[in-house]
Order: sequence, then structure tokens, then C-alpha cells
Amino acid sequence: MLDTLRELMQPPPGMAFDFSQPPGEPALAPRDGVAWRVFANPVALFVGGVAAVLLELAEPSVRSGVWDHSSFRRDPQMRLRRTGFAAMMTVYGPRSATEALIARVVRMHGRVEGTTPDGVAYHANDPRLLDWVQATAVFGFTQAYHRYVRPLSARDRDAAFAEGQPAAALYGATGVPVSWAAWETMLAAAAPGLEGSPILAEFLDIMHEAPILPAPLRPLQRLLVRAAVQIAPEPVGSLPQLHGRGLRPGEAALVRALGRAAGVLPLGDTPPVQAARRLARSA
Repeated sequence: MLDTLRELMQPPPGMAFDFSQPPGEPALAPRDGVAWRVFANPVALFVGGVAAVLLELAEPSVRSGVWDHSSFRRDPQMRLRRTGFAAMMTVYGPRSATEALIARVVRMHGRVEGTTPDGVAYHANDPRLLDWVQATAVFGFTQAYHRYVRPLSARDRDAAFAEGQPAAALYGATGVPVSWAAWETMLAAAAPGLEGSPILAEFLDIMHEAPILPAPLRPLQRLLVRAAVQIAPEPVGSLPQLHGRGLRPGEAALVRALGRAAGVLPLGDTPPVQAARRLARSA
């Protein structure tokens, strides 16, 4: 089971990348930082990624941009792995390659624009939307680790936002929170505009049934999706599309056991292991 989750940490087909090269080149995120711990845990990655998307899809303009211009409905596994690879690069990748990757993403986002069903124009490179996407990602991964792997101190949760600033700035997100308190302020300000939609329910249905994990592990996949729903903050957590889709009694302990096991078992040659090897070598 953990081997399958670890496989999701690897670059997707056609995007092979050796995180161990070039020797000595630093990453955007500090090696001794919180992000290096969080992203090394496949359970936190899966749960946190789903939680972040729930928050993104609750914002009308982000929802339209994601749903109208991505391949998620056609191939959710590949879409998730491509997004996960980009996240891995921002934490573990050598700075030069990460900057080049983000520049390509920004150029792609430059072509993503449209109008929401309510008639509001949106553009993927709008700093307001970029701020929301970046902030919800940091929240999702950090909260998943905090709840299901190891509790993080208030200082660590602040650091998670601070460590994400260099990557956020490269994407064009200039107003991302720099602390947990600033995130809560952003969430409170955004709350009146967050809403449920059929797309939110469709996303959860896809995440339950898509072949992201092998068929024998599909119950585990659904458990981790429920764990993501469970950590969705208000007002998203109480949206009708999420009602009754969180963890059942006793399941939180099971997810924590999985998260802690994933944190102590050998990872194999995954991006965090390769990146540590890269930084251990002299430039």
C-alpha cells in the first residue's frame, strides 16, 4: 500500500527528473524547513492536495478556471501527478530547474481566461486568484500533516507559509499569507464569496472512483478523500456537497496510523531522498 502511495510522489510519465542533480544546488525551500518534512509524507500529500482543491473549487473564479481548462475529468490521475510534480519541484528541485518550470506554468496560465456562470471575467494569472491557490495549497498540506502525521507547533505552521513565499512570488502571487494568522484573516475575508456547486460534488465523486490507486486499494483512496473533507475549514466544511462525506467514527485514528507509518518506513529513491543526496554533495 505504501509503495503505491510512494509511486504517486514520483514524476509522471514523460516528465522524468533527477532531483539528485546538479550537485550542491539549493532548492527554493530550505532543507531543514517544514516543507521538506511535510512533502516527504505521501499520506499528507494525498490528503492535503485534495483538501486544497476543495478550497479552490469553492472560489467561483478559480473553480471555472480549473474545471473549464484542465484535463481533470478526462484523466484525474495524470492531472494529480503533474500537479504533485510541480509541488515537489518547488520544495525539492534545484532552483534553476524549478524557476524554469514555474515560468512555463505562468506562460500556460496566460492563455487561461474566461467567464464564470455568473458572468464574472477571470484570468488564471490574476494575483488575487493566484494568492488563493497558493495559500490553500500551503494550508492543505500543512494541516494534513498536522492532523494525520505529527502535530506541528505554531512556529512550524507559520514557517510553512513563510517558506512558500519564493515559489509564490515566481508564480505572481504577491499577497500570500506569511503566517497562520494571516491565512485565517484571508480565509475570513474570502468566506462570503465561497460557495458550493455541483462541480464540488463531481470532484469528490471522481476522487472516490478514479483509478488513482489500484482497485484493491480503492477503499483506502476513499478513506483519504474523507480525511481531506474532514479538515476543510469553515465555511467550506459545512457546504452541502461535503455534508456526510467526512471521516466516520474511528477512521481518524486509522488515517493517523497510516500517516505515521508512511513517515518512518523507507521512502526509496523518491524526490526528497534524491534532493538530500544532491545537497550532500559539494557543488
